Amino acid sequence: MNAVTLPENLVVPLPSQPAPSRKIFTALPGKVQLGELLLRSGHLTPDELDAALSEHKAKGLKLGEALLQLGFVSEETLLRCLGQQLNIPFIHIREGTCDPAVVKLVPRAKAEAYCALAMFLVRGRLTVAMAEPQNLQHLDDLERITGHQVRPVLAARASIEALIPRCYEDNFAVDAVTADMAQDAVTVEQETHELDLGDLASLAEGSPIINLVNYLIVNAIRHKASDIHVEPGHDHSVVRYRVDGQLREMLRPRKDFHATIVSRLKVMAKLDIAEHRVPQDGRIHVLVEGRKIDLRVSTLPTILGEKVVMRVLDRRNVTYDLDRLGVSPPQLAHLKQILRRPHGLMLVTGPTGSGKTTTLYSSIELIKSVDLNIVTVEDPVEYQLEQINQVQVGANKAMSFANALRSILRQDPDVIMVGEIRDADTAAVAIQASLTGHLVLSTLHTNDCTSAVVRLRDMGIESFKIAAALTGVVAQRLARTICQHCKASYYPPVDLLQMLHVTNSNRRQFLRGEGCRECFDTGCKGRIGLYEVLWMSREMRDLVSSDADLEKLRQCHLEQGGTTLLREGVRLAEEGNVSLEEVSRVVVAD
Repeated sequence: MNAVTLPENLVVPLPSQPAPSRKIFTALPGKVQLGELLLRSGHLTPDELDAALSEHKAKGLKLGEALLQLGFVSEETLLRCLGQQLNIPFIHIREGTCDPAVVKLVPRAKAEAYCALAMFLVRGRLTVAMAEPQNLQHLDDLERITGHQVRPVLAARASIEALIPRCYEDNFAVDAVTADMAQDAVTVEQETHELDLGDLASLAEGSPIINLVNYLIVNAIRHKASDIHVEPGHDHSVVRYRVDGQLREMLRPRKDFHATIVSRLKVMAKLDIAEHRVPQDGRIHVLVEGRKIDLRVSTLPTILGEKVVMRVLDRRNVTYDLDRLGVSPPQLAHLKQILRRPHGLMLVTGPTGSGKTTTLYSSIELIKSVDLNIVTVEDPVEYQLEQINQVQVGANKAMSFANALRSILRQDPDVIMVGEIRDADTAAVAIQASLTGHLVLSTLHTNDCTSAVVRLRDMGIESFKIAAALTGVVAQRLARTICQHCKASYYPPVDLLQMLHVTNSNRRQFLRGEGCRECFDTGCKGRIGLYEVLWMSREMRDLVSSDADLEKLRQCHLEQGGTTLLREGVRLAEEGNVSLEEVSRVVVAD
């Protein structure tokens, strides 16, 4: 595939957060002084404040400048406290947060002079990011120029100064976006793309859309994105990546290029480019910078056009080793003991996107051998495993999980993996298979381990069958880890500690990310698993067979040495791997 030069004004990319600046504005005196705010928040010690005040008097610096020079606080921490002192919100500003039509309400000369950038206009109120929002003269002048009431917000001076030239450019050369991409960065594997494209191929040859689509794929892989969203909009298209479970806006292509981008992706995925009214699914096999990548493509018609979502399947970013998933040693030992059983049912529970499939694949990798006939039933098959017979269902109504599972039982299997137990029929066949000498692994959507028992009861499975078949349950979540480039210690709010049942903390410090360029100002980079493993002891089987309620099952689980997702999250926070706020986001405390 030959790369070509893209014309100007094709897309307006979102810039990365610039490095912090040492410039800082002077805060107006308030009821609570800046030093006191920093002390209260735990970002400054009394000794550090005394040293900064001495520097402030000796060199005639502002207190904020002295704190930055001494390295006692980061610029973001200082700005947040200044915003609190001024009663003005502090924000991270990027081009994606600014309405292009609103930016130019403020002339560029004024924007540069006042270090101010208009962001958006809502009901006659103009929100403006400013480095000195306390400057009343600047505010009055901005209101006079724009004719709107100005609502100032505080932003880092460096961020505003970096964005002003980009926001006021009439044209933006997309060559700058794709300049670091080699011409052969994306190669569609020929064996999957022997198509007679006819006139479409001649139109695509030399088209800038090829470079743009290549850039979307390469950039997503470089950012370790799991999904690429290409969405139509009223004024422009939007490209978003899902990184560490969170969607981030990355690019805004021009609206009139959206249909061409979708057509290019459809051609690559061998879909019908003439069909725009029904959803379509396909796959793209590409070689990106020497790595084989699978893209699972899904199109969906919307009122503004077709939306495309591509799941990025990069085997290099996935590990199928139970020892490397992050399961604590005591729980890992119980999990391996469950998998050594020759028969029974093991369930992995959790919401969509919590890593259940990875845990199942890792379990299969642990137990597979030439002596075992292992068959999986999946919708869809994401990764192909060696020595495993993988069956994909969902292509037609006749090929359901339950029907496929019945057929597999006639194939002399030793181990069966069912991608998901979605209904009572599949649950009944899975239970029956586990009771007739097969090891069955599957997933279920429940909040924790013990809730899996109740869920199976609700599906109509008799309690005595559950007690006889179930060998163990793994509940899991994925939590974002703290960014190592901007991690900082702080004292969590008391209400957060109480909500997470953190006791005997003695106001100890925890870690969290302050937000930086490396982590897109989220404070998080990468993910780690939280795991809760339940094993079926004799006492647990007796409780299940006697229809014990959920509370009794949980109590037995804890008494026999089990843990909870909440306790695991707090443990990881105490070790400095995740923040307490992230624990509260992924785990609901009882």
